[in-house]
Amino acid sequence: MTAYLLKRLLLIIPTLFGIMLISFAIVQFAPGGPVEQVIAQISGTDVSATSRIGGSQGDGLSPSAQSSSQGSGAEGGSKYRGAQGLDPEFIKQLEKQFGFDKPAHERFLLMMKNYLTFEFGSSYFSSKTVLQLIREKLPVSISLGIWMTLITYLISIPLGIRKAMHDGERFDTWTSGVLVIGYAIPGFLVAVFLLVMFAGGSFFQWFPSRGLTSDAWAQMSLAGKAMDYAWHLVLPLIAMSLGAFTTMTFLTRNSFLDEIRKQYVMTAQAKGLAQRQVLYGHVFRNAMLLIIAGFPGAFIHAFFSGSLLIETIFSLDGLGLLSFESVIKRDYPVVFATLYIFALLGLVVNLVSDLIYTLVDPRIDFESREV
Repeated sequence: MTAYLLKRLLLIIPTLFGIMLISFAIVQFAPGGPVEQVIAQISGTDVSATSRIGGSQGDGLSPSAQSSSQGSGAEGGSKYRGAQGLDPEFIKQLEKQFGFDKPAHERFLLMMKNYLTFEFGSSYFSSKTVLQLIREKLPVSISLGIWMTLITYLISIPLGIRKAMHDGERFDTWTSGVLVIGYAIPGFLVAVFLLVMFAGGSFFQWFPSRGLTSDAWAQMSLAGKAMDYAWHLVLPLIAMSLGAFTTMTFLTRNSFLDEIRKQYVMTAQAKGLAQRQVLYGHVFRNAMLLIIAGFPGAFIHAFFSGSLLIETIFSLDGLGLLSFESVIKRDYPVVFATLYIFALLGLVVNLVSDLIYTLVDPRIDFESREV
């Protein structure tokens, strides 16, 4: 097992490098980079375009450079759309501001060198570092991700087991219908419905409509804070979890049904073992392998991605919204840093899932197969 773990750990390095390289190469061909966005703002009515980026990297544009942008420069020949009429020297300072004065391969290698030491730099369009931005959004994503994963597994696995034990019966039929209907309805529509019905939209004011805490949260007692926090999570978690409930429940049901119909279960039953002994002593360990296999992807998705639309509807400023906004703004330090962190944690969690495999079923031997 030690040799296998070492191989997997070493494999993380080229895999992560490949993910970042492909993403970086794709971004080079994407139009509307940060330089173009600043130029567009200067050409329009936003007079604060230069000041907004002035302090983000530590070498802001000088007043002379800002004033030169108002003058008439080269009328053509610029590689940036909308740059006609701007001083070429000002364009060069913009490129230096964003790091585009270096060739693409140098920028990529420098970025990866910094990322090895978890130095992610600062946002292009904010005075904060990338780690500060992530730290600010992390509590929302932690709340949504951990609670969604925990609730999904705590409800879906027992429900799936019961459906398998009552396969084809009335309970299995009507619960399947409810789950399929819930899965077919988009989460953001459920979120809007919940807001209208239960958050003061048109009917009841039972739950808060935005954020994770109330305005007076700091003055509440410990029990009051916990209750207020849980109360804010009810509607977003319901909206986000419907699809996950359905997928996990049917995965559990089908996995258990597949094991229940195998010969070793019939043999155990023929020996006179009780149904509970057969289920939890023999079937559970084998059936849960498939559930564990899907855990890393479900966890990473719930923890870091969540639902952009649901975050927006409930005014939850999490990592999903941060990643989306950074892509729209072409805030490349935030884009690549979040990608790097998500990919690294995804690879590590996949490795952890293999370790869990061996705990659930010691018969699995990763040493005997190639990585």
